[in-house]
Amino acid sequence: MEASAQQGNYVQVYVMLPLDIVSVNNRFEKGDELRGQLKRLVEAGVDGVMVDVWWGLVEGKGPRVYDWSAYKQLFELVHEAGLKLQAIMSFHQCGGNVGDVVNIPIPQWVRNVGVSDPDIFYTDQHGTRNIEYLTLGVDDQPLFHGRSAVQMYADYMASFRDNMKEFLDAGLIVDIEVGLGPAGELRYPSYPQSHGWSFPGIGEFICYDKYLQADFKAAAAMVGHPEWEFPRDAGTYNDTPQRTRFFVDNGTYLTEQGRFFLAWYSNNLIKHGDKILDEANKVFLGHTVQLAIKISGIHWWYKVPSHAAEVTAGYYNLHDRDGYRPIARMLKRHHASLNFTCAEMRDSEQSSQAMSAPEELVQQVLSAGWREGLNMACENALPRYDPTAYNTILRNARPHGINKSGPPEHKLFGFTYLRLSNQLVEGQNYVNFKTFVDRMHANLPHDPCVDPVAPLQRSGPELTIEMILQAAQPKLEPFPFEEHTDLPVQGLGGIGGGEVEDPTGGMGGEVQQDPTGGMGGEVQQDPTGGMGGEVEDPTGGMGGELPPTV
Repeated sequence: MEASAQQGNYVQVYVMLPLDIVSVNNRFEKGDELRGQLKRLVEAGVDGVMVDVWWGLVEGKGPRVYDWSAYKQLFELVHEAGLKLQAIMSFHQCGGNVGDVVNIPIPQWVRNVGVSDPDIFYTDQHGTRNIEYLTLGVDDQPLFHGRSAVQMYADYMASFRDNMKEFLDAGLIVDIEVGLGPAGELRYPSYPQSHGWSFPGIGEFICYDKYLQADFKAAAAMVGHPEWEFPRDAGTYNDTPQRTRFFVDNGTYLTEQGRFFLAWYSNNLIKHGDKILDEANKVFLGHTVQLAIKISGIHWWYKVPSHAAEVTAGYYNLHDRDGYRPIARMLKRHHASLNFTCAEMRDSEQSSQAMSAPEELVQQVLSAGWREGLNMACENALPRYDPTAYNTILRNARPHGINKSGPPEHKLFGFTYLRLSNQLVEGQNYVNFKTFVDRMHANLPHDPCVDPVAPLQRSGPELTIEMILQAAQPKLEPFPFEEHTDLPVQGLGGIGGGEVEDPTGGMGGEVQQDPTGGMGGEVQQDPTGGMGGEVEDPTGGMGGELPPTV
């Protein structure tokens, strides 16, 4: 096969940088260590790196007082190495989750507003506040020294654009992942370990701040039911679906009132993302970057009819309703890509008691995005160094294998490995990883010109929520995926990874591990394997935090 024909099979590989690559006092002090690690990544053929750009560090000293100096030093080092850069606008807290190695809260001056108005934070039915991320209920409330939450996010992104102009113009920065929730993922903080959640609990609805309560009452009154309230029978964080009247088979989630609540809850999340991405699109308009968001990979309880854990996080996904394709349709308007997690996970590695199905979940979400014409990306939820994990990722990266005559019908636009460490770039782990990168590149030489990014165009016309929701039904069957990759990594198991038990109890995750596999973070471990920069999302998130989903 000619290399030119095969080039369409090349999938770019990025590596997430450590959560604390910029210190808690906003200094870049690990230049020498990182320079050596980046050299190893370049030798392995890696295309680029991803990094969390923490709001709490850059704007930590006061409103509109930005200090980008540490990140400029970091970006210069990445540029010198010849790698591309994916930057995460991390508007959430890093820390407080499994695997978090550092604590970076949102700016103190923002948190101070919460002293007199604690409802700026997401709140559960017990009145417990979650300070990881501001509630979407204050998106348009001018509570922060005259600015709303959306205005603060937009101003931060505009300052990033202005201060990083040289790197944008040079083509270093190719991707702007916009954090939209805890662990950088578009979701509610429904499974916070810091509040007692443990895998495989169904989580809770997190909408009890006064702003969201008022919004719900107004919405219920609009449809002639001012008496409707939030569900009282949906259980608590660590319940199973069958222990609740709401999520049990044929439960109250199927009643008129239950369906209204779930639509309101999930629609607000879509509108939240739509609003902030519209601002991001205006900020980066004309620049040669791609916008992206991260979705959490909540794979537990996927096999039960109510999909309880997904639903409490805000993904209204049922057997006859696609909870992910409406999100993809919203993203299409902004020319944005979707980053998903838990790409390394096999159903057979999960606990049967959690009714978990990461393979089917990945297949559904990727299919939904491809049907809407999106560039789709993935990341792993938990650190793995073994061929089994790499081969699962390779299968998901090219579900139908290599196309010898041109680009395959479906392939990932990119994959981000969580995360960079000395353990990754040494010994057998490095040998396996280098082979994995070669296979992702379809055994072609490293090529920085593959899948070039076009200048960002203005978002399309605004879509009503009704237009977006047309994508939810009918729920189509996912595209078929091959059982195994046709370009496997052979060889020895990695050290420190492998098919060991998942510390999250089968949820997956990262070092921010979000059990959902969010895109955002790492140090937080989200059972979903978030992407962001938190501990790792057990859901395998994409972003640059530790996803707080475990």
